Amino acid sequence: MRLSDIDYALPEELIAQVPAEPRDSARLMVDTGGTPAHKQVSDLVSLLQKGDLLVVNDTRVLQSRLSLRRESGGAVEVLLLEQCDGPGCVWEALVRPGRKLRDGEVLGHGGTAVARVVGRTGSGDTFRVELLGDDPAGLPARIGALPLPPYIRESPVDPERYQTVYARDAKSAAAPTAGLHFTPELLADLEKKGVRRASVELIVGLDTFRPVTQDDPTAHPIHTESYSVAESTMEAVRAARRVVAVGTTAARALESVAATGRLEGRTSLFITRGHRWEVVDLLMTNFHMPRTTLLLMIDSFVGARWRAMYEEAIRERYRFLSFGDAMLLDRHAKRPV
Repeated sequence: MRLSDIDYALPEELIAQVPAEPRDSARLMVDTGGTPAHKQVSDLVSLLQKGDLLVVNDTRVLQSRLSLRRESGGAVEVLLLEQCDGPGCVWEALVRPGRKLRDGEVLGHGGTAVARVVGRTGSGDTFRVELLGDDPAGLPARIGALPLPPYIRESPVDPERYQTVYARDAKSAAAPTAGLHFTPELLADLEKKGVRRASVELIVGLDTFRPVTQDDPTAHPIHTESYSVAESTMEAVRAARRVVAVGTTAARALESVAATGRLEGRTSLFITRGHRWEVVDLLMTNFHMPRTTLLLMIDSFVGARWRAMYEEAIRERYRFLSFGDAMLLDRHAKRPV
């Protein structure tokens, strides 16, 4: 593969700045193998069938963006990515600017010391940061902000619009955005139709923020992510007519179990062309940034036809990225003769 295989021109005006209201009124491009169909997310009730299994990632977004001050008075932004194993409340974090940070340096908020730089991680591009105080685990909720992507210029009026309606534990540094389209009413209608629902947890990690830069994108150093899949979810998968993964994170969690046999742990699974899909039949996902590992997964799932679908989406003025519209991809779809 070449980097150009996952590149395309994204018009800036198509980057959604606000979510659709209501959530399930977002547009849905449906993969047919040929000319795609144009629907709305609410049409999932007619598109899915009795016996299908909807698998969602129920992680909740942590208020992980901390605006802090160095001892010198300079401003730094700390983006908490994932809590590290071991003693203390130590997190892997992106820190900007971080070039001059010293090991042991204390960072403050409102004149109070709230964090200490432990050192750089093994990869060298993130830091280990220890949160301080009487209740360090509660610090993000008290002083943090939602880590909205940089292309979203203003926070939504309702912060819950960057959370799924089924989100549980606040652990992730980004939302599993395909799930943002679901309402309680839509989920109830799908259940009445006979579409079951199961959950996985995958903590969204660094590759959400990092573009692919290598000429050969399969040489990109993929970061590991923590995941957990209940045995009951895998039992539902085995009994399902079709498995519909809501988002690339749910897909990665399910395929990681199939690849390793482990229900939880850290996954380094890098899904690119040639991946043997074992679990997911349909993938509901938003439209992604060019030159990302997410597009590599889409390319693996449906092949080169993703490009024609993206071109159609641009012509039809679909809304892109986190607050944008969605696609329903079918890896079994055949091009009409």
